[in-house]
Amino acid sequence: MNDLPTILVVDDEVRSLESLARILGEDFQVHAASSVVKANEILECECIQVILCDQRMPDQAGVDFLKTVRTRWPEIIRMIVSGYTDAHDIIDGINEAGIYQYITKPWHPDTLLMTLKNACRLYELQRENQLLAIELKMVPDAASKAIKERRAALKRSYDIDDGIVRTPESPMSAACDMLHQVAPYDIPIILTGASGTGKELAARALHYRSLRWNKPFVVENCGALPDQLLESELFGHKRGAFTGAVEDHIGLFERANGGTVFLDEIGEVTQAFQVKLLRVLQEGEIRPVGSGKSRNVDVRVIAATNRTLEEEVRAGRFRADLYYRLSGIIIELPPLKDRICDIPILARTLVERTSARLGKTVTGISDEAIECLKRYSWPGNIRELQNEIQHMLVVAKANQELGADLISRHILMCIPAEDDKRDEQFMDLDGSLKDRLGMLEQRIIRETLIRHRWNKSKAAKELGLSRVGLRGKLERYGLENVRALPKKKSSGTAS
Repeated sequence: MNDLPTILVVDDEVRSLESLARILGEDFQVHAASSVVKANEILECECIQVILCDQRMPDQAGVDFLKTVRTRWPEIIRMIVSGYTDAHDIIDGINEAGIYQYITKPWHPDTLLMTLKNACRLYELQRENQLLAIELKMVPDAASKAIKERRAALKRSYDIDDGIVRTPESPMSAACDMLHQVAPYDIPIILTGASGTGKELAARALHYRSLRWNKPFVVENCGALPDQLLESELFGHKRGAFTGAVEDHIGLFERANGGTVFLDEIGEVTQAFQVKLLRVLQEGEIRPVGSGKSRNVDVRVIAATNRTLEEEVRAGRFRADLYYRLSGIIIELPPLKDRICDIPILARTLVERTSARLGKTVTGISDEAIECLKRYSWPGNIRELQNEIQHMLVVAKANQELGADLISRHILMCIPAEDDKRDEQFMDLDGSLKDRLGMLEQRIIRETLIRHRWNKSKAAKELGLSRVGLRGKLERYGLENVRALPKKKSSGTAS
C-alpha cells in the first residue's frame, strides 16, 4: 500500500510533466495530466490531495480549471505554476479559485518540494479538523465536559497553594495569604519585587482565584516595545493606520474582555503612553490606532514592576493619577535569597517538572547539591534557579542523580553562609594580602573538590598540588571533614 501523499500535475507541455514527475516521484505519488479533460478523469477516480496546475494551457486556463475544482472538490489544495506574472491572474487565482500558492517559473526543486509538503500537511490538517467537527457534533456533551475539565485542571495548576511552591515557614507565605485575600475582589493590583521572583505566576494565581477565572488571561511586557507598537498591541489598530499595518489587529484589552490583563514592567512605560493607559482605565473603553470609534471593554488589570513606583512618582517619572488608579492593593514578592528554606522543595519540584518537559529521566537531586544551591545568593531569583536546574539536567547522564559536580562553577565558588563574617574580612581594605588570598584559595579548592566528586587525587592534579600539599590546605581551611553530608539519595519529588 502506497502511503505517499497523492498529487496531480496538470501541464500541456510533456517535457515539463516528465521533469516534475521525476523530481517529485520519490516524495509523492504523482498523477500527470496533459489536459484539463485528462485531469478531470483522474479526479473522478483518484483521491487527490494537491493539484499543481500550469496557468497557460490551450483548452482552459489554470485558474478557470481550479475554480471548477474548488466547487466540486473544495478540500483539495490548489496551486498554480506559471512563467508569467500577470497580476490579474494572481488576483483571480487567490480570490476566485482559492489558490494556496502561486509559483513562478523557473522554480527551484527544493523550494517546490517544501511547498508541496506543506500543502499536503495542510490537507491532512483540514481532514483532521473536519473529523473533529463531526465528532464534536455527535458528542457535544462530552466535548463540553472535556473543556470544563481542562479549565479546572488549568485552574488547579495555578492555584495559590499548589502552584506557588513554598514551605510553611516561607517568607512567601505572607504574600500568598494576601493573594488569597484579594483575589476574589475585582480591584486593580500591583505586584512588586525583583526580576524573576514569580510575579507572572502570582498574577495567574490571582486570575484563577477570581470570578473571571474562566475568561482570558493575557500578558504584555510593557518594557519590551516602543509606544506605537505597545499601543497597537494593547488597543489594536485599523488597516493602514501606520506603515506595516496591512490588516486590522485586535488588541489584548479587547481579546481579554471579561478577563484579566497583566501588564508586566509597568514602570518602564513613557509618560506619553501613561496618559493613554490612564484614559482606558478611567473610561473602560479603548480606541484602536487609526479608528474613530471607541469600544467598551471590561477587564481587570494586574500590573507588575521591579521599581519602587512611589519613588518614581516623587521623581516625576510616573504619573501619580495612574499610580493611584493601578494600586488598589500592592503585594511585594520576596527575593529567593530571603527564601533559603524554600530552595530544597523548589529545586526538587523544578527537577521533576523540567525533566518531564525535556523528556530526560533522573533519580532526583543529591543533598550535597541542595546544600550548594542554598549557599548561593541567586541574584536572578527563581528564574535563575530554573535555568540552573535545566543546565544540570542537560549535562547529566540519563537515570543518574543530579550531584553537586553538575552545578555551574560560579555557584560552587560562593562562600558558605557560616563564612559570611570571614568573607567580609576578605573584602576589608585593611585586611592583609595573605588573608585575602587565603579566602580566595579556600573557595577555589572547595569548588574543585565538589566538581571532582571529592576525589582528592584529581583535584590535586588540576590544582597543581601533591596529595600531601592538598591535605595540608584542607586542614588549614577546615575542609577536611566538609564532605560528611548525608549520602542517602533524594526522592526528587516535592512533598
